[in-house]
Amino acid sequence: MGRIMAIDFGQKRSGIAVTDPLQMIATGLETVPSGQLLDYIKKYINSEVVECIVVGEPRDMQNNASDASRFTEPFVKRLQLAFPEMPIKRYDERFTSKMAFQTMIDAGLSRKKRQDKALIDTVSATIILQSYLESIKNHHKL
Repeated sequence: MGRIMAIDFGQKRSGIAVTDPLQMIATGLETVPSGQLLDYIKKYINSEVVECIVVGEPRDMQNNASDASRFTEPFVKRLQLAFPEMPIKRYDERFTSKMAFQTMIDAGLSRKKRQDKALIDTVSATIILQSYLESIKNHHKL
């Protein structure tokens, strides 16, 4: 069984999270400049077994693609070309930045740390991945 990787894609930088090899726990990995993201993923996949990549899907409150989709979709296409054998899944990322910020408050992080946008992106990717894992678990219970 390989890891699952999640990406919170942004115009400037992207947060990355991965599961453990048993796909039980989501852990924030890093925030990478978006222009270097594909190279980073290639290096990671060369050193670790990755079974699937989950990319946060920006949606609005009516569940339609949001304005940010125009940046995310070209990245997903490049990802599919770079890794044609890899399953690429999309997962709703609504509210993940707000949830990440609240998680940081709940964890007792200082105001200065909570203003670190790179940390917010990594925590957002972790929330996307943990939510994805829970949706898989709930789907298998049905």
